[in-house]
Amino acid sequence: MHQYVYWTHLEDKKFNFYLAATEEGLCFVGSLNQSIGELMEWTQKRLPNHQLIKGDEKLQPYVCELREYLNGERQTFNFKTDLYGTSFQLVVWDKLKQIPYGKTYSYSDIAIMVEKPKAARAVGTAIGANPILITVPCHRVMGKNGALTGYRGGLDMKRLLLTIENSECQYFS
Repeated sequence: MHQYVYWTHLEDKKFNFYLAATEEGLCFVGSLNQSIGELMEWTQKRLPNHQLIKGDEKLQPYVCELREYLNGERQTFNFKTDLYGTSFQLVVWDKLKQIPYGKTYSYSDIAIMVEKPKAARAVGTAIGANPILITVPCHRVMGKNGALTGYRGGLDMKRLLLTIENSECQYFS
């Protein structure tokens, strides 16, 4: 039996990225302005027994909700996700989903949430490996002093997402 990863491309005035889903749910949201190569590399690493297939129609529900979010019309997502990572990464990503819309937390805050208060760097590494940008909102994590820090999607994408949410953080003051 074949296993598939269905993909599509979301593009509008400000955003241009690839997204992908398995039968179980959304599994990948790409970085701003990256080629499909980013998705291909991720799939080969995380789901080597899956075949990539263009699936615009199959991904339409995800595209719809993501567009609503990007237009400031949605704060939460209703679709399922299918996350692939280590047990520690999965715990960290679960905590990221608990950050409220429009709020930012520090890496130290997340380390405390996962009951590893001295593991802010390990948390940062797990956050950097998050395959589902936006939906697992790692853009809401800032440096301890409120500084805008690294983001797999690029700092331009992080700024755009925080602007959509009108987040209260030092970066915008």
